[in-house]
Amino acid sequence: MNAEIIAVGSELLLGQIVNTNARFLSRQLADLGINVYYHTVVGDNPDRLREAMKVAEQRAEFILFTGGLGPTKDDLTKDTIAAQLGKELILDQEAMRSIELYFEKTNRIMTENNRKQALVIEGSVILNNDNGMAPGMFLATKTHKYMLLPGPPSEMEPMFMKYGQEAIASMFGRQAKIESRVLRFFGIGEAALEAKIEDLIDGQSNPTIAPLAGDSEVTLRLTARDGDTESAQSLIDGVEAGIMSRVGGFFYGYGETSLIAELSKLLKERNLTISAAESLTGGMFQQELTAMSGASSFFKGGIVCYSNEAKVELAKVNPKTLEQHGAVSNECANELAANALSLLNADIGISFTGVAGPDQLEGHPAGTVFIGILIKGQPVHSEKLLLGGTRKAIRARAVKYGCYLLLNRLSETRKP
Repeated sequence: MNAEIIAVGSELLLGQIVNTNARFLSRQLADLGINVYYHTVVGDNPDRLREAMKVAEQRAEFILFTGGLGPTKDDLTKDTIAAQLGKELILDQEAMRSIELYFEKTNRIMTENNRKQALVIEGSVILNNDNGMAPGMFLATKTHKYMLLPGPPSEMEPMFMKYGQEAIASMFGRQAKIESRVLRFFGIGEAALEAKIEDLIDGQSNPTIAPLAGDSEVTLRLTARDGDTESAQSLIDGVEAGIMSRVGGFFYGYGETSLIAELSKLLKERNLTISAAESLTGGMFQQELTAMSGASSFFKGGIVCYSNEAKVELAKVNPKTLEQHGAVSNECANELAANALSLLNADIGISFTGVAGPDQLEGHPAGTVFIGILIKGQPVHSEKLLLGGTRKAIRARAVKYGCYLLLNRLSETRKP
C-alpha cells in the first residue's frame, strides 16, 4: 500500500515550525510495511487543500493529514475533506464531553468555537485524543483510506501509536502480521553498502529493504508481512543472513541503538573499566560515555589534554615523543592510551589526537585523526583516519570511530 502525508498549516510554509510529524509518521508507516512516496505541505487554504487532496488521491491509496483540527477559523482540514468526500460533519458526544471536562478541570470558560473540535466526519472511526481536545479520524471509501490527526506532536504521536496503528491493523486484516527489524552499520557509506547488496534491494518484495543514511552511519530497515509473527520474523531472518554475508563486518547493532550505547553495554557485560585521554575531541568521548546509564560501573575517568603542556603534565606523555613525532602521531596516541590506562588503573585506555581544522597542524591536513587503544594484556595499537567535514563533524566522527574500533577489538579478544 502506498501512502502520502499531507501536513496542513501556514506556519509550516513560513518556517515557523519544523514538520516533524511527517518524519515520525514515515518511520511508523515503514514499520507497518506501508510505503510513503510523497510528503506534501499546504497552507490554511481550502482551495489549495482540496487541490493537494486530489493530487494525492491519484498517487496514493492511503492519505494521512496532520493539523487543522483545532477551534479557530483557519482550522479547516476536516471541513474541507468532508466536503470533498460529500460527507457531513456530526457532533461526537464523547469528544464533546471530554472537551467540557477539560475546561471544568482547568476552571476556564469554554468559548463556543471549541465545540467545533468535537465535530467529526460521518462514518469515520474516532481516534481519541488523550492529550488534547480534537479527536482524530479514520475513514475509508471504495478507493481510498484517510486518517486525520492533530498537528501538535504531543497529541499526534500518542494518538497514532495508541489508536492509529489499531485502525491500520484493521485495514490490513488482523490475520496479517507485520514485523520490522533495523540493522545498523558503521564504517561504510550508503552508496558502498547499497552496491554490495544491490541485487537484494532490486529483488525485494517481502521482506522489503529500506536503506537510510545517517551521520557516518547507514541503517537498513527490513519489513515483512505474513500470517503470523514467527513466519514474518523467519522471512526477515533469511534476508538478514544474505545481507550479513556481504556487509556483516560493518554491522554493530539492532534498532534504536548507537555505537556509544553498544560499547557501554559490552563493557558492562564484560565487567571491564575504561579511561580516556582526549586532545582532538576535548572530552566529547567522556561526555558521550557518561551520558549512558550505569557509566559509573565501567568509566574510571579521563584527561582532557588539548595543549602539549597538558599532555606532558597531566597525561605524562614523554616530551621526547612530542619533539620527535609530534602530537598528531601514532606514537603520541599510543602513549596517551597507555597512560590513561595506567594512571586511572583501568582495563582499557583510549585516546584521541589529531587535527580538527580548519588549518593544518604539524604538517597534517584537517581531518587527520589518530585513535589509540590499549586493552590490558594486549599490545597498544593506534589507527590513523582521514575524516572529512566541518570541524564539528570531524570531532564527532572521531568519537564514533573510537567506539567502533574498540567494539571490534573487544570482539577479537577475551576479557583481560
